[in-house]
Amino acid sequence: MMFRLPSPQPPAPPEEPESLSAVLAEVRRIEVQSSRLVTDVLSGGYRSTFRGAGIEFADVREYSEGDDPRTVDWNVTARAGRPFVKRFVEERELTVVFALDLSASMDAGFGGWSMRQVAARFCALLGLAAIANNDRIGLIAGSDDVERFVLPRKGAGHVLRVVRDVLLLRGKSTGTDLGELAAQASRSLRRRTVIFLLSDFLTLGHEAEFLVCGRRHDVVAVRITPPELLDPPAAMLRVVDPETGRRQVVDLAAPRGREMFLRRAAEL
Repeated sequence: MMFRLPSPQPPAPPEEPESLSAVLAEVRRIEVQSSRLVTDVLSGGYRSTFRGAGIEFADVREYSEGDDPRTVDWNVTARAGRPFVKRFVEERELTVVFALDLSASMDAGFGGWSMRQVAARFCALLGLAAIANNDRIGLIAGSDDVERFVLPRKGAGHVLRVVRDVLLLRGKSTGTDLGELAAQASRSLRRRTVIFLLSDFLTLGHEAEFLVCGRRHDVVAVRITPPELLDPPAAMLRVVDPETGRRQVVDLAAPRGREMFLRRAAEL
C-alpha cells in the first residue's frame, strides 16, 4: 500500500518542528482537516474495510422459515416446546496500532509536507475513523530500536496524543530497523491487532520479521512517498541526505540528470 497525500496549498511546516507549541498548532490543523474528511468520506469505508475479529452470541429468537438449522438452540427449544435459533452479532471492536519509522529520512520531502507530516495526517484520518467505530488506537515507534509504545485506548483525545507523538518524536538513531519494529509489535500486542507500518521503506531485509508479525496480526505496509520523488520539479536543487548529512546539487532541468534521478527513484 502506497500513501500519497498531496495538497494544492499545504500549510508551511513549522520552523522549529521540536517546539511543542508549533506541534500543538499543527495537531489542531490536522484535527480540523481530518475530521471533515472522516465525516464526508471515510465513515462508511472504514467499517466495511476493517471488519471485526469474529462473531459473538447476542440472544435467541423464534425460528423463522429460511433460518439456518445449524443455529437452532436446542436447550431453549426443548424448554419452550417450539424452535428457537441463536442470534449472533459481529464482534466489531478492533485494536489499531500505527508502527512508525522514526529514521531521519522520514523528515525529508521536497514540498510543503515532510513524510513525517504525511504520516501524522494518515494516523489522524484512520484514528478518528476508528474511534468513531468504538475501536482502540495505539502507537509503536522507533529507529534502530523501539523508543515509544503508546497503549491502545479509545477517545478523540487519545488519537490527538498519537498524532502529537508522530510529529514530535525523533529517533535516537538516523537509521532504521523495521524488522525490530515489527518484532516488538508482534511480542507486545497479545490481542489480534490491525498494524499499519508507516515508513518510506528505504531499507530491505526484514521479510522474516514481517512474516512472523503477519501470522499473529493483520499487517498493512504503508509506504509514504513524496509526489515530487516521482515527478520532481525541473530545476537545479540543493539536496541533503537526512541520514548521512551529505549535501549535493542536483540538476533536474538537464535531461540526463533528470533521467538518472527518476531511474534511482524507481529502484527504491
